[in-house]
Amino acid sequence: MEHESLTELADEHIKAAAISSSGRSSRTIYGGTGHRLRQTLMALTVGRSLDEHENPGEATLQVLRGSVRLASAEQTWDGGPGSYAVIPPGRHALEALTDCAVLLTVVASA
Repeated sequence: MEHESLTELADEHIKAAAISSSGRSSRTIYGGTGHRLRQTLMALTVGRSLDEHENPGEATLQVLRGSVRLASAEQTWDGGPGSYAVIPPGRHALEALTDCAVLLTVVASA
């Protein structure tokens, strides 16, 4: 059985994002080639964002640390630790309102 501490990974990647010129750090913790399910831990420093992009398939976002804003053309959602959201089906963006870590879970379209 594979297992990891999301708390430890979140802390590690927030520190890595803080020293990265992009203000970001990420790691796929499950999935990739040959899998439809992919889970990626992403950390962003305050003010950094993932610019508007297409939805890669069915997807959810769980905030592990800090706070974020998920925005689409139709709606905006602010989430903090323990918050969970379904990623909107169209184009959307993610902004770090504070230093943060999130878990993105995607089931890629077949």
